[in-house]
Amino acid sequence: MAETTVTGRTRSLVIALDRLASWIAYHWLTIFIVIYGVYVLTPFAAPILMEIGQTGAARGIYTAYSFVCHQLPERSIFFFGPKPMYSYAEIKAVWHLDGFWGLRQFIGNPQFGYKMAWSDRMISFYGSIWVGALLFALLRKRLKPLSGIAWFVIGILPVGIDGVSHMINDALAGTSGLGYRDTNAWLAYLTGNIFPSWFYVGDAFGSFNSDMRWITGFLFGLMTVWFIFPMIEAGMRDVQMNATRQLQRAAERAQ
Repeated sequence: MAETTVTGRTRSLVIALDRLASWIAYHWLTIFIVIYGVYVLTPFAAPILMEIGQTGAARGIYTAYSFVCHQLPERSIFFFGPKPMYSYAEIKAVWHLDGFWGLRQFIGNPQFGYKMAWSDRMISFYGSIWVGALLFALLRKRLKPLSGIAWFVIGILPVGIDGVSHMINDALAGTSGLGYRDTNAWLAYLTGNIFPSWFYVGDAFGSFNSDMRWITGFLFGLMTVWFIFPMIEAGMRDVQMNATRQLQRAAERAQ
């Protein structure tokens, strides 16, 4: 089959696209870290904006991130208040709306401080991918590939079990605080109540529920990066090689 030769504007466009593809393939990780970093860090800006009086911008962030997070205040981190997290009872003492849709509307106040635009699970879930990307940038030449089985068992299964069990709990018990993941009576029974009562009940820092959200979220993010990013890296190397080859051919034809 005869090779097609392009000229004029078409040739210039093809060369420009090859150069762009080569640049993106070479800098893909930096591009991801910057763009995804903005996505990950923006929820931290919401409580800061509330504190300095920029409520319109803050509420815009809360609204945008409400599509990817439930933003329940008892599972969120608060800035500029006496405590980083508050219990359901503490929030209900100052907030009149109840239920899933009512509670998530509480973003805080000057006494409590203001919550981030997503929950602790989302911080660990999404944030760990960004942290993993930074680590991958430092270690990618020394990392050995992670198997799909290890990714599933360590990264997917734990967060799936923890997340689905919370979804079932919330569907059955709502915001009553009496669900099996609210009281964790089953865990107290299995461990013989060897831990303090606050470890079993609720979502405060250091509790079982909080620990599981942080741990499983970080395992998911780090294992996902370890499993997927080497494949992306290999694919980008192929793209760069092909684009470079095309540019070399174009330069030879121009001589």
